[in-house]
Amino acid sequence: MKSQTMARLMLGGMLAFALIFGAGMYYTQVYAYYNRLTPEEIGPVTLLRNDGTAAELSVTALQAIDSNSSPLRFRACFAATTPPVEIAANFAPYPGATPLVGPGWFDCFNAREIGEALEAGAAQAYLWHENVHYGIDRVVAVMPDGRAYAWNQMNRCGEVVYDGEAAPEDCPPAPEV
Repeated sequence: MKSQTMARLMLGGMLAFALIFGAGMYYTQVYAYYNRLTPEEIGPVTLLRNDGTAAELSVTALQAIDSNSSPLRFRACFAATTPPVEIAANFAPYPGATPLVGPGWFDCFNAREIGEALEAGAAQAYLWHENVHYGIDRVVAVMPDGRAYAWNQMNRCGEVVYDGEAAPEDCPPAPEV
């Protein structure tokens, strides 16, 4: 009888440890490393024009999060005050834009909705900042109603270098690790 009680206590202790560890791990992945950013911390939203020059996009209601644990964790939501038709006529599209899923609590950013709108041609993606970190571009997607979303996405140079290969000749030199 005494050994059964000890076994139950040990099993209960291991289960409690697993639950606490799992909850801590979940919190760390979903909440701990993210910081909310102010518009001043982000700076102006600039897009690449068709002629290759950059121009500031007028935006309102900017919300953003980022993490220093990964260059891919940046997400932002805002409204473009410039009409989407005018943006499409003046700014260069960003090919291959693929929004990355953000934490569920940052509910203004829905990667599935953005991705489906991009695939259907309802939304258009543009380059905000090339190589915001080496091999990582900051991309903006603008919806037909003016809602806009931004995220960091690995570019062609980053995909090669982060796979452990040498940077292609037309890419900037990779940083030394």
